Amino acid sequence: MSHPEIIGSFRSSYTRAVCMACIEKDIPYTLTQCLLGAPELLAINPFGRMPVMRHGDFELYESKAIATYLDRAFRGPALFPSEPKPAALAEQWISVVNSSLYGTVISYLHALIAPQTPDGSPDVAAIEALKPQLRMRFAVLDKALTSTPYLAGEQLSFADLNLVTILHNVRLLPGAAELLATSTHLTRYHESLAARDSYRTTLPPPGPPRRAPPTGTVS
Repeated sequence: MSHPEIIGSFRSSYTRAVCMACIEKDIPYTLTQCLLGAPELLAINPFGRMPVMRHGDFELYESKAIATYLDRAFRGPALFPSEPKPAALAEQWISVVNSSLYGTVISYLHALIAPQTPDGSPDVAAIEALKPQLRMRFAVLDKALTSTPYLAGEQLSFADLNLVTILHNVRLLPGAAELLATSTHLTRYHESLAARDSYRTTLPPPGPPRRAPPTGTVS
C-alpha cells in the first residue's frame, strides 16, 4: 500500500502532531502543504480544517482519528497505550488540551494579532482576562508532569505530541515567559520533547496558518 499523505501545514499544531506521529513510528509519509480552507482540505473535510489524510483509497480527517489509524495500521512504538490506566490518561489529556487549552491559546493569539479594537491595536483587556485562564491550564499540566516524564506515564503517547506542538506556539507569544514562569515541570517537559527528531524536523516557519482565498479570487 502507498505511503499515507498528510494534507495541511506545519504551521498547524494538529497537522504537525500527526506528522510527528509518523516520524515517531518511522512511517514514510508525504506532507502536501496547503492553506486553511483549501480545496484539498475541503475535498475530504467539509469544514475545511487541517489536517486530513489520504492512504490509498481511505480518507480521514481530525488529527486524533488520523493518529489512531496510523498507530493501528503501522508497526512501530505504540502512541496509544494498551493498558487501561495509561490509555485512559492519554485520552483524558488529549481531550483536556483540545477542549480547554487550544481554544484559550487561540483567543489569546487573536487578541494580540487580530483584535477587534477600533485602531487594530492588541486588545489589552481581553489579553489580561485570558492570562489567569492560561496560567491555570498550565498549572494543571505542570502538576500532571510532577512525577512522570510524559502525560500518560513513562512512555511517550500521542497525548504528548498533541500538547507539545501547542506549547511550541505558546512559547513564541509575547508574555510567554511570564505565563509559564511557575510551570517548571511543563518547561522541562517541553525542552525534553524539543530534543526529539520528530520535533526538530517538523518545526514550522514563523506565522499562523493562512486561509485560502475564496474561489475566484487571487492572493
